[in-house]
Amino acid sequence: MPLLPRNWPLFWVVLTLLTLPILIGVIWLILTAIFDQVHGLFPAGPPDPENWRFLYEGSVGGRPPIWVALKNSAVFAFTVAALELLIASMAAYAISRMKFPFRTPYLGMILVLHAFPAVSLLIAIYYILRVMGLFDTLIGVILVKASLELPLGIWLMKGFFDHLSWDMEMAALVDGASRWLVFWKVALPLVRPGLLALGTFALLSAWGEFILPFTFIVSGKSWTLALYMQSFFREAFVDYGLLAAVGLFYALPVLILFLVGQRYLLNIYSGGVKG
Repeated sequence: MPLLPRNWPLFWVVLTLLTLPILIGVIWLILTAIFDQVHGLFPAGPPDPENWRFLYEGSVGGRPPIWVALKNSAVFAFTVAALELLIASMAAYAISRMKFPFRTPYLGMILVLHAFPAVSLLIAIYYILRVMGLFDTLIGVILVKASLELPLGIWLMKGFFDHLSWDMEMAALVDGASRWLVFWKVALPLVRPGLLALGTFALLSAWGEFILPFTFIVSGKSWTLALYMQSFFREAFVDYGLLAAVGLFYALPVLILFLVGQRYLLNIYSGGVKG
């Protein structure tokens, strides 16, 4: 039985109080992005299209075009998600289905690696990227982000594979299918809820990543939207209307993704999908 039943008025009071600060911030962001002046949460001036000049001007304040940053963010997020899905699913399947020496210590090592904060590894990663010639490149940051997120992805996918029955896989192996074919055609379709959950989390995490691009990307041609927004705070005068408009533009893809995928995400539970 839930702690606060939904038909109890106090449930809605508590829910409103918890979400009110977030709602106020979102409302302020929208109003500031649209109007010339905002007093509190009320517009005090006409709509200001100048706040959105970054959409049609090639460069604003010496920054690269917003569409370059948008493209870089999309490439960064989707490539990280794809790499994590591919590598984590294969590693998790091997750990779940195969017995090999030091399997248990390996699982523990993966968990320990995930416990290390990324900030503590920045200097070591910097030297590695320098040696590999990947510093100040998008591909370098993609590889770093995917590597840091892999431990969690492997553990998540292993839980889904552990809940699968061996029957269908053994039947396919008896019929002559290779281990790779069994993984690709039999096991992987059965863990689609896990793939959807991991892909969504990886995509959102990469889309909002700031520390890694800020540390390892210098040139504007490789900027992501997070770096584009951060550049406003380097100026003596911050144009909050422009900043709010860029922030709203930055958040729209995530909002669209949530609206499209919420029906599937809310039905996911460990081991499958309701319905």
